[in-house]
Amino acid sequence: MEALLALLSIAGAITLGAMSPGPSFVLVARTSAARSRGEGLAMALAMGVGGVIFAVLALLGVHVVLATVPLLYAVLKLAGGAYLVYLGWAMWRHAAAPLALKDAPASSRRSFWLGLVTQLSNPKTAVVYASIFVSLLPHEMPLWATFVLPVVIFCIEAGWYAIVALALSTPAPAAAYLRWKAWIDRAAGGVMGLLGLKLIYDAGR
Repeated sequence: MEALLALLSIAGAITLGAMSPGPSFVLVARTSAARSRGEGLAMALAMGVGGVIFAVLALLGVHVVLATVPLLYAVLKLAGGAYLVYLGWAMWRHAAAPLALKDAPASSRRSFWLGLVTQLSNPKTAVVYASIFVSLLPHEMPLWATFVLPVVIFCIEAGWYAIVALALSTPAPAAAYLRWKAWIDRAAGGVMGLLGLKLIYDAGR
C-alpha cells in the first residue's frame, strides 16, 4: 500500500510538472500547429521517452552525482542553455519566412529526435525528477514498483503532449498560426532563448 500511494503521489507531481509551460510545450505546440498532427505526436512520444530516461536516471541515483560534482552540473546547464538559445534564435530568424504546409514533407523521425533532444537539454528536469523521487519514494522500493514507475511516467509525459498535439493540430489553431506566424514564432523563439539564458545564468551562480 505504501508503494502504491508513493506511485500515485509521484504521478500527480510529474503530471503538474509536465503541464507547466516550458521548452517542450512550446516546441510541441508550435510543431503541431505549423507542421502536422503526426509530427506533433512524434514529439509527444519523444517527451514520453525523455521522461522515462529521467526516471531511470533518478532511480539510479544520478542526482547524487550532480549534487556532489557541481562542475558537471554547471557544464550540463551551459550545454542545455546554449542549445535552447540556438533553437530560439533559429525560430526568431525564420519567423517571417512563409510556410506552405502542404508542400512541406512530414518527418516524424526528425520531429521525434528534435523533441527528445529538447526534453533532455534541461538538466534541471533531471534534478526535479530526482527530488520528487527522493521525497516520495518509500525507503525500500518493491521490485514491481521499479518497473511500473517508468511506464507511468511515459504515459503521463506522452499522454499530456499528445493532448497538446491533437488540440493544436486541428484546423482552427493551424489557421490561426499561419495568420500570426511571424509573431507566434518570435514569441516562441523569445521564450526558448530566455529559458536558455536562464540556464546559462544559473550555471554561473
